[in-house]
Amino acid sequence: MSLNNFFSMGGYAAYVWSAYGISFIVLFLNIFLAVRNERKTIDELKKRLGSNNK
Repeated sequence: MSLNNFFSMGGYAAYVWSAYGISFIVLFLNIFLAVRNERKTIDELKKRLGSNNK
């Protein structure tokens, strides 16, 4: 099996590599949005706790 045959995937390369690409994008967005949401939640909680102490 040559490297060219591996990347062509027997004629199904467009389907296989697009599936890998979409999966990578979904996983990346899932992690990115979770981290962003966590930061927003922590900032909001800090604001709420800070305003209650006054």
